[in-house]
Amino acid sequence: MLYKFYETQRSLMEPFTDLAQSAAKVYANPLSLFGQHPLSQRISAGYDLLHRLGKDYEKPEFGLRTVDVDGVEVAIHERIELKKPFCELRRFKRFTDDVDTLTKLKDQPAVLIVAPLSGHYATLLRDTVKTMLKDHKVYVTDWTNARLVPLSEGTFSLDDYINYVQEFIRHLQSRYGNCHVMSVCQPTVPVLAAVSLMASRGELTPLSMVMMGGPIDARKSPTAVNNLAMNKKIDWFEHNVIYRVPSRFPGAGRKVYPGFLQHSGFVAMNPSNHARSHYDYFKDLIKGDDTSADAHRKFYDEYNAVLDMDAQYYLDTIKVVFQEFNLVNGTWDVKGVDGKVERVHPEDIKNTALLSIEGELDDISGSGQTAAVHTICTGVGKKDQRHIEVEGAGHYGIFAGRRWRDVVYPQVKNFILAYQPKPVAETPVMKASPAPVVTNPEPVQQDPAPAFVLPEAPATAEIKLRMVAPAVVKKAVVKAKKPVVKAKAKAKPSDKLAAPASVSKAAVGKAVASVAEAVKPARKRPTQRHG
Repeated sequence: MLYKFYETQRSLMEPFTDLAQSAAKVYANPLSLFGQHPLSQRISAGYDLLHRLGKDYEKPEFGLRTVDVDGVEVAIHERIELKKPFCELRRFKRFTDDVDTLTKLKDQPAVLIVAPLSGHYATLLRDTVKTMLKDHKVYVTDWTNARLVPLSEGTFSLDDYINYVQEFIRHLQSRYGNCHVMSVCQPTVPVLAAVSLMASRGELTPLSMVMMGGPIDARKSPTAVNNLAMNKKIDWFEHNVIYRVPSRFPGAGRKVYPGFLQHSGFVAMNPSNHARSHYDYFKDLIKGDDTSADAHRKFYDEYNAVLDMDAQYYLDTIKVVFQEFNLVNGTWDVKGVDGKVERVHPEDIKNTALLSIEGELDDISGSGQTAAVHTICTGVGKKDQRHIEVEGAGHYGIFAGRRWRDVVYPQVKNFILAYQPKPVAETPVMKASPAPVVTNPEPVQQDPAPAFVLPEAPATAEIKLRMVAPAVVKKAVVKAKKPVVKAKAKAKPSDKLAAPASVSKAAVGKAVASVAEAVKPARKRPTQRHG
């Protein structure tokens, strides 16, 4: 009933929020009659704030069109690489016509960024993705709003989440040989389980794992979020925060943990901060500070856009991560796509480097929760493990904003690069050189022989003949029925290229001329006409 009530209230408010937006524009226009009112700026700011408090926030887009790579602007093409009922694997492919930059891009590491499924869309990691694109091939898990998935697709559990992650890892491995995995907040637990199961089966595991601000061991430094999940029984969550999707959505009838409840929980953690932020926005509009006002809109367009989570997945996460602590206790069993149940053993991971990152002021995943991964992954060598605590950073500061770009990212980049195999230099292939093209080929050199000019040939034609044995000449002459010159001595085998001494040059010349005359086609003598 609560979900239906919320949707009814939102539908009733929608015309008024649209009217407030129009009124804000009218009073902000100095050329309109209302814009001449002395309090027009305040009235416009009030209507604008009312519009933003009551509007429905749709899923934003990543909006990444270009990225700067060492001073070269590289185009970005966002596309869906794999599509599953509850998730899309998105690839941000980079294009450039700069040859040197293109060569550099081809050899960079491939990274799978597993976005959190905890109420916000994957676009919350926009700054993370944009920064990573400078030096990496980037893939992101974009989780689908559960209210948009028809009931015919079945439920979605934490086990399904793990199976999805394994499929995505294998996809990148099939394309690049191997990859690196980065998980932000909630997915640190299922990602570690996915890689552990792959290691236990003897499969190829990622080259490195980067885990940022996640509840690996939620017992350490529990926060307000942890306390709520740990102090209530699983039945309480099932009866108080699980509702069916209203009929106006494709997933009508599906049991979900609604996004608007999660958003209310986020705001309730720091209500005074949000109230102050909206009041500052109101004052910025009055002063005409468009830069600050745009920054406010950009942040809250992302922060207020939330999605529903399938009830089975939500309840599994509460039970496994925050109540029974199955991962750190070694009692977590996961059902694979083949129906086989397997125990998660993080200690089986041996060939994957491990980097954990925490924020000093993180109020969602407390200090030590992410670092606990190093105590359970005993199979990874100490030299392949590293932990970073970012001073002065809250939960979002470790993956977005200035601290992420200036402090965290350079260390993440170097860590991934340290475990990226060096590109193998291609062995040059020896190719046969093409035969030279001769435009004016010289005649083939024959053995030296005397030259004879036939009486019928033009003066410019010269025929080079090889001196032949007299017996051959004699045979040709007899066939042509011409006078022959007989040799007095039979040629010996050793005399094949030289005429016998008994045959004079004159006789040979006469014989050759006779042969030429014999093989020459007969000519018709022209008929003489008398005038």
